[in-house]
Amino acid sequence: MLALIQRVAEARVEVEGETVGVIGPGLLALVGVEPDDSREQVARLGDRLLRYRVFSDAAGKMNLSLADTGGGLLLVSQFTLAADTRSGLRPSFSTAAAPADAERIFGELVAYCRQQHVNAVETGRFGAHMAVSLVNDGPVTFLLRA
Repeated sequence: MLALIQRVAEARVEVEGETVGVIGPGLLALVGVEPDDSREQVARLGDRLLRYRVFSDAAGKMNLSLADTGGGLLLVSQFTLAADTRSGLRPSFSTAAAPADAERIFGELVAYCRQQHVNAVETGRFGAHMAVSLVNDGPVTFLLRA
């Protein structure tokens, strides 16, 4: 399980012109689920998303997390993130979880984050064609693996 996280001033997801998820300051996480991912990876990635220190403290150092700032978390399932791109000119998706498994695991991640984080945890719509927009703050972007 992996997540490409971006610190944002705001972010939103639209499906067919309808806003399905929106946050103010916080993190946008594009999440890829891999075939062997389990509840252990869900908890590890959930904890990292909520506690990864990417927000500035009073001294301007990245020492604060979503748990500290109370910011929003926008989770967007993105199977292409789990693609094998090591060779050739076309990605292979054999390294991504099957859709039914990915949907279940992604749902567990959403539930875990909502249980652990009292503030906004929003999502896109699994399997839909989504328009994701964001105002990147920094920019600050990291790839996390569970």
